[in-house]
Parts: sequence; structure tokens; C-alpha cells
Amino acid sequence: MSNLIHIGFGNVVNMEKIIAIVSPEAAPIKRLVQRAKEEGNAIDATSGRRTKAVLVMENAQIVLSALLPETIAGRAGMNESGGDA
Repeated sequence: MSNLIHIGFGNVVNMEKIIAIVSPEAAPIKRLVQRAKEEGNAIDATSGRRTKAVLVMENAQIVLSALLPETIAGRAGMNESGGDA
């Protein structure tokens, strides 16, 4: 059970299946989310709140979360190396 990570509002995902945790603000990510919704590959775990993070999963699905990407990465114990460009 240690490989599950809480992404908000009682929702958890398998952190070993996460490829990327990104902000939904960039246009390419918005297109990715829209395409995933159209294809039925989007899982909305925001409980009606604003999407603040998009988790890209190994199986081409995406998970929408109301938590910030930094919060989710911190819960996963991922190291933030380098900082923002």
C-alpha cells in the first residue's frame, strides 16, 4: 500500500504508474486534457474544484487533481532538482 499516493478528497493513485505531474495552464496540456476527455481517458478527481495538477499515467490516461503539482510531488517523496527555468 506504500505505492499509493493521496491526490486530494479521498482519491489515491499508484505512484509507480505516474509519468509526469504537470500544471494545467500551458496550452499543450489543455489540449491533452481536452483530447483525453473526448476519448474517455480522463479521470476527474477534483470533486468539482479547479484543476491545479494533471497526472499523466503510463496507460495514456490522465488524472485531474485539485492539489498543486508541488504538493503531490512532495507526498510522493519526489525530489525537485534544479528549480524553474
